[in-house]
Amino acid sequence: MKKILPFLIALSRAAQKVTAPCLRLLPVATLILCLACGAKGPAATTELDQLADPAATEYNALEVAELNGKLYESFTATPIYEDYVIGGGDLIELTIFEAPDLSIETRVSARGSVTLPLLSTVRIAGLSVLEAERHVEELYREKYLQDPHITIFVKEQFGSKITMMGALKKPGTYDFYASMNLMDVLAMAEGLSDAAGRTVQIRRKPESSEDASSLVIDLDQLVKGGQGNLNVGIKGGDVIYVPEAGSVYVDGAVRKAGSYPIRKEMSVQEAIVAAGGLQSFADAKNVKLIRYLGEGRREVAKLSLAELQTGETGKLKVRDRDVIFVESSAVGTFVQGLRLTLGAGLFGVGYTPPSQ
Repeated sequence: MKKILPFLIALSRAAQKVTAPCLRLLPVATLILCLACGAKGPAATTELDQLADPAATEYNALEVAELNGKLYESFTATPIYEDYVIGGGDLIELTIFEAPDLSIETRVSARGSVTLPLLSTVRIAGLSVLEAERHVEELYREKYLQDPHITIFVKEQFGSKITMMGALKKPGTYDFYASMNLMDVLAMAEGLSDAAGRTVQIRRKPESSEDASSLVIDLDQLVKGGQGNLNVGIKGGDVIYVPEAGSVYVDGAVRKAGSYPIRKEMSVQEAIVAAGGLQSFADAKNVKLIRYLGEGRREVAKLSLAELQTGETGKLKVRDRDVIFVESSAVGTFVQGLRLTLGAGLFGVGYTPPSQ
């Protein structure tokens, strides 16, 4: 017994040396645990209020029908001949009643000009027939004729067309006969399809490499906001493209937060999968769906992924401009961020909030 007692005393002292640092760190570890359990996971990478413009209303079937109704109302009647826009390559017959000898048949050049008697080169491409007649009359009146009366007849039309693409009821290539604006040509294609988004892109055929241009028009501002200046004029050769509606923003405790295109009949679960799935610290019972209703209104629904897989909510589909935010589990966040160190007789506890 006398031999064993010194050994037990030495063993006890050695244990005290090892456990003493741990005991000193215990209050610190407890404080970290308390703070971490009340902590949130990674914050949203973007403020929710900034993810979508409240005015960016989804065009569902009823809204598209309302918009199309307004397009049809504004559609100009069948264009008259005087409104036909002359283009490069057109063959025209120009008649001057007061001076028949000056009448001529000529083709508009690729640069949009014609060569006329006494006047040399005159640019008329881009003008309607009526505008071209008045323009040439004015030129002859300035130097040669007192009160000329001129008519222009387009004998051959050369490829003046516009192309309608995207979410339209009848996309395709259309002859461009006369001056038309954006709402006219959208109505000419029989309006938007139910999948149409809220913007229209106009790509303009360049006259030179420096003249290429592209316009993006917001249909909400044009139709609902009454901004008539957005109802821009269309020119021959323009390409009008209406993209389909469809992007959902996924944020929070997911692997790849960001905006993702909406596939047909895309569910909330599929949107989360598109964002790389859940992080290990995600709270699958606390998923928020923020849906903008327009006019500054929004609806926030709290969802559970388990419930989405069963029951009626499993049929919930995402819409254009929806925001899905996956909350973090407090315990999961703590476990994920906990850092332990052990070495050289020291035991340490640390906590680093996990980030995406």
